[in-house]
Amino acid sequence: MAHLLFRLRHVTEEEAAEVRALLDEQGFDVYETQAGFFRLGVDAIWLADTRQREAAEAALDTYQQARLARERDAFEQARARGEAPTLWKRFLAHPVQVALTLVAVVVIALLTLLPFLGLATP
Repeated sequence: MAHLLFRLRHVTEEEAAEVRALLDEQGFDVYETQAGFFRLGVDAIWLADTRQREAAEAALDTYQQARLARERDAFEQARARGEAPTLWKRFLAHPVQVALTLVAVVVIALLTLLPFLGLATP
């Protein structure tokens, strides 16, 4: 029976391509599935031969640790240069989107709390 090796949902295309290349170059027997039109399935990479499970998971763990270190270093370098994304920078880049998001949060909070605020008045 196949083993779910790597979920592709919320993964960038760059990372998915790196994972595919890693698994391919190490000779693992894998295949991909798509979630489909109604998103009822799973976007994932599956391991066909479960005897390769430990080796494949070890290779993925090593890759993910290296990627984490690489991305963390890139973020720290961007922060040191003053290029890291912050709320203020996002507001300056997209003021309407940030303002509408904040308004939506306030409206949802008010609609959620409105029944309870009515109970507080005698």
